[in-house]
Amino acid sequence: MDTKQILKNVRQIEIRTRGLVNQLFSGEYHSVFKGRGMEFSEVREYQFGDDVRTIDWNVSARFNRPFVKVFEEERELTVMLLVDMSGSQNYGTSEKLKRDVAAELCAVLAFSAIKNNDKVGMIIFTDRIEKFIPPKKGRSHILRIIRDIIAFRPEGAGTSIRAALEYFNHVMKKRSIAFLISDFMDEEYDRPLKIVARKHDLIAVRLHDEREHELPDVGLVKLFDAESGGQRWVDTSLASVRDAYRQTWDDRVRELSRRFLLSNVDSIGIDVRQGYIQPLVEFFRMRERRY
Repeated sequence: MDTKQILKNVRQIEIRTRGLVNQLFSGEYHSVFKGRGMEFSEVREYQFGDDVRTIDWNVSARFNRPFVKVFEEERELTVMLLVDMSGSQNYGTSEKLKRDVAAELCAVLAFSAIKNNDKVGMIIFTDRIEKFIPPKKGRSHILRIIRDIIAFRPEGAGTSIRAALEYFNHVMKKRSIAFLISDFMDEEYDRPLKIVARKHDLIAVRLHDEREHELPDVGLVKLFDAESGGQRWVDTSLASVRDAYRQTWDDRVRELSRRFLLSNVDSIGIDVRQGYIQPLVEFFRMRERRY
C-alpha cells in the first residue's frame, strides 16, 4: 500500500468513526470512564443535605460552625490500546480482515477519548513488542495511531499476550484504561493478566470470524496456520472431524471466559463479519448499569 492509499484509508476511517462517536459513543464513554478519582477544590459552609463525611473538622473548629470539603472529578484519563498484529489478524472471510476491524475499533475508542480530553497511546505486539506510541492528546495524534495500524508490517508472526501485558505494566505507572484487542490465539498469560487487571481498568476485546467456529463440508482441504506456518490436510467430509473442530472452538471460548472472569477483566466479543457497533453499545450499557 503506497502513502497516498494509506492516507486515503486513514481519512475514510476518520470520517466513518468520528460520526459513530458523535452519534453513539461519546456520552456512553464519559459515563462509564469517569476519571481516576476526586480532587479537592475548596471549603464552604455546610448546607442541609451535605454528606457529613465531607466535614472539615479543623476549619469548622476554627470558625465555630460546620464547613465541608468540596471535590471535583479528576477528569483526565489515559487510554492505552494494546493491539495484536500477529499472523492470525490477517484472517477474514468478509470484506474486512481482523486487523481492519482492529484499526476501526482503535479509531472509535481514540476519538471517544480525545472528545473527553483524555490521552491515548498504543502498543502494537506480535510475539514481541513491535511499537510503542506514548499517550498524547489531539486529532493529529489519533490520525497517527490510525495510520500506523493501517501501514504496519510486523516482524513477528506469533502472539505473546504475556509480553504485551508485561511491557504495558512496565511503561504505564499510573492507572489507565487499557483495551487489549486480539483474537487471543495464545496461552499462559494468566498471571500478567491478573496483575494488570489489579492496577488498571483492563478490557479484553476478542476478535473472531464466524467461519472460524466450524468447518464446511467441502471434502479434503489444506489448512494453513498463519502464525506457525504449519500446514495440514483435513477431510471435512467426515462429520466426526467437523464436530471435533467445533467442540475445540467451543472449549476454547469457554476457557477464555473463565480466564477473564477469574482475572476480573471485562470482555467484548466481536465477530468481524457482523461488525463492532452493537457489541460496543452493549458493553457501554453494561458498564453504565454496573456503576
